[in-house]
Amino acid sequence: MASTGAVPFWRAAGMTYITYSNICANLVRNCLKEPHKTEALSREKVHFSLSKWAEGKPEKPTIRSDTPDH
Repeated sequence: MASTGAVPFWRAAGMTYITYSNICANLVRNCLKEPHKTEALSREKVHFSLSKWAEGKPEKPTIRSDTPDH
């Protein structure tokens, strides 16, 4: 039988902890004043490279970003 005791509010709202954490981080970044806001927003971006493999060898990697503009 599952316990009906204290449940974190983010779980009760149907969110995962990662979603809750991302919402909180965005709120904090939006409250910062310049130049700290720009600096924090630039650290938020993530870039990575993908390489497809063909015949046991990697092809030329493609640089990707998690930002919507790329």
